[in-house]
Amino acid sequence: MGKLTIMLTILVIGAVVLCPLVMAFEPEPLPGDFTFAWKNRRFSVPVVWSLCASAGLALLYSIMKR
Repeated sequence: MGKLTIMLTILVIGAVVLCPLVMAFEPEPLPGDFTFAWKNRRFSVPVVWSLCASAGLALLYSIMKR
């Protein structure tokens, strides 16, 4: 696998895994985020915040790989 493929995989999988953790902090909504209702409760899914945290993990991985 190429380096770009590995970085994109870390970015996407990391964002999916980190999304519930970021939701617990209830950050301010950004333009890429969305909200859904489930059992009369509203949940805000922080897509942009999760991608930023995952990008940090991808950068940490690339630094540690060297």
